[in-house]
Amino acid sequence: MKSKNYISWDEYFMGVALLSSYRSKDPNTKVGACIVNQNKRIIGIGYNGFPRGCSDDLYPWEREGEFLETKYPYVVHAEPNAILNSTNNLEGATLYVSLFPCNECMKLIIQSGIKEIVYLSDKYDQTPSDIASKKMADSAGITYRKIKNINVRIEN
Repeated sequence: MKSKNYISWDEYFMGVALLSSYRSKDPNTKVGACIVNQNKRIIGIGYNGFPRGCSDDLYPWEREGEFLETKYPYVVHAEPNAILNSTNNLEGATLYVSLFPCNECMKLIIQSGIKEIVYLSDKYDQTPSDIASKKMADSAGITYRKIKNINVRIEN
């Protein structure tokens, strides 16, 4: 008889996204993303961080202050990193991401051909960026759904 103690596909792929988020050096917001094709194969993963070659020790991680002294002009979000890290066609793929995508990431998601977004947190719900992001997703026919907190443990 097979085990009844296994996780769902959503838990599995969101778990990969969350595990990816632990690579982020951001002291405030760690975001991970996992892109899955229609055959349930992982075809891209990413997390938020500075561009390749830009030292985590030389660029600022601050959230407030002069624009050039904050992380915002420099950080690449998890979603574009996952898109750029993929070597596959993303048409019809599903994006699992720990935080609902901002409007700038949504543009790239739409252009890449991803058709579904599964997210864990929507902490920026109803902000201008979130409203714009959801408006674009709706117009482009991208479905999105929030999943409940996942409870995944690694045991020996």
